[in-house]
Amino acid sequence: MTDRDSNKTERAIDASAVIGAIEAGGTKFVCGIGTPDGNITDRISFPTVQPEETLRRVIDYFEGKNVQAIGIGSFGPIDLRTGSETYGFVTTTPKPGWSGFDFLGTLRRSFDVPCGWDTDVNAAAYGEAMWGAARGLNDCAYYTIGTGVGVGVYAGGRLLHGLLHPEGGHVPVRRHPNDGFAGRCPYHGDCLEGMASGPAIEERWGVPGHELAPDHPAWEIEAHYIAESVATTILLLSPRKIILGGGVMQQKHLLPLIRRRVAELLNGYVAAPELAEGLDDYIVSPGLGTQSGLKGALALGIRALKNEGAPDRANHEVQYET
Repeated sequence: MTDRDSNKTERAIDASAVIGAIEAGGTKFVCGIGTPDGNITDRISFPTVQPEETLRRVIDYFEGKNVQAIGIGSFGPIDLRTGSETYGFVTTTPKPGWSGFDFLGTLRRSFDVPCGWDTDVNAAAYGEAMWGAARGLNDCAYYTIGTGVGVGVYAGGRLLHGLLHPEGGHVPVRRHPNDGFAGRCPYHGDCLEGMASGPAIEERWGVPGHELAPDHPAWEIEAHYIAESVATTILLLSPRKIILGGGVMQQKHLLPLIRRRVAELLNGYVAAPELAEGLDDYIVSPGLGTQSGLKGALALGIRALKNEGAPDRANHEVQYET
């Protein structure tokens, strides 16, 4: 079990270690208890309300469970810059009450244990790289397409941060020629989230996506916008696997439409066997099903425990042997 950047052996942890995991979504929180082999042994979920009330429920859940570390994958934007005065904060989210909230600090005041901290989609990408559809690969991109749209990136065995972290849900997309919808993102209007999120589908068509028939024109339009972003991700980051999750992707007829449109957009330009032989094994559903985010948060907690006492390595990614 080595750190790919420093090539140093990580601190071993007991197989019976108790790790807390938090998948902090804009609509609901999922908290769980797991073990170092990726097994979730207990979980609870509840709606995301005002931050103080929500974190009180989180703290109540973990009290008495003797967790040795906690991993958090949070909706964002969030501050991931260690050393920043607002490290661990939710920053410019439009969700009422959460902008400027000290998420990590609030949790740490109740639990003096190592904490892993990242975006919910980076956590999901991490979970899929450890135990899911991208297991054994150094690179993948994970999309969640639901109430919002986010993109997590695992590249070269590391979760991508950089200036802040990827905000792939807000990339501009070319408009579908038959779509007059203005878009609903409060910041950018017709970005990917503004055009392809679950609320965008409902606002455009007047009903939730799951009530639309598989042959409804909504799905060709939806596939167009997702494929625009996926093709851009392939050209820009060249991941070895692209994983599409979230509530909107529960419509199973959507994935083949996306693959077909991505192939049209790439037009044979990227000469990789994974693309030339078809996209069925390249653009895929999550291998962990609906547990990508929670298991990814668990992996963040495991990493934090393994790196305890080495704060300068807090952002280095570890490939775990499972």
